[in-house]
Amino acid sequence: MKLSVVVPCYNEAKNLPHLISRIRECLTRPDCEFILVDNGSTDSSPEILAALAPDGSLRSVRVATNQGYGYGILAGLRAARGRYVGWTHADLQTDPADALRALDCIERLGCPRGLYVKGKRHGRPLADVAFTVGMSIFESVYLRAGLWDINAQPNILSRELYEAWKDPPHDFSLDLFAYYQAARLGAQLERIPVRFGKRLHGSSHWNVNWRSKWRFIKRTLEFSVRLKQSFSRA
Repeated sequence: MKLSVVVPCYNEAKNLPHLISRIRECLTRPDCEFILVDNGSTDSSPEILAALAPDGSLRSVRVATNQGYGYGILAGLRAARGRYVGWTHADLQTDPADALRALDCIERLGCPRGLYVKGKRHGRPLADVAFTVGMSIFESVYLRAGLWDINAQPNILSRELYEAWKDPPHDFSLDLFAYYQAARLGAQLERIPVRFGKRLHGSSHWNVNWRSKWRFIKRTLEFSVRLKQSFSRA
């Protein structure tokens, strides 16, 4: 198996049929798999996943109780079989096919071991772009690494980089952790342009208003301090 893509799904019942249909459209290679993680959903997501993603190259993993975005991704990564592993979102704001485009990039480069391929978003509202720019500048300066558009999807990395992780976070800080870890290890970073659209159904679980953004900022800053300290001790 060359590529495993994890998609954490929390109460995405309305989106799941569209997501699964889109994955089936783009999943044309036998050496790739998508793992949909029911991340402790309380809606009808478990039943939908059982019916529409039963096994094989499109399968699901169940987390009984939601313990965070990162926790769901880690559960999926533990089940992954690919030489390259990664994740993307379930809300269809980014196309699942972007992960396959990342694999095309990997193969053009000769499938190096220390490779990290990450999306670079286009088409976002100006306020969200400003928020991203501010966070990117702060994290890059504070952590002394070039970290741009940290929460862009997909995130695809070699298994060697993934297996070097120690104590990854269980919340939205996982994107920052993976990106920073790759930078510190001197990984080769490639960015692919991705179109960022609107959710089909529901709303973001964190990007709801400026109050929710502030809570996200506060958690990210606290994690950044711990992250810098952990690498300083290593």
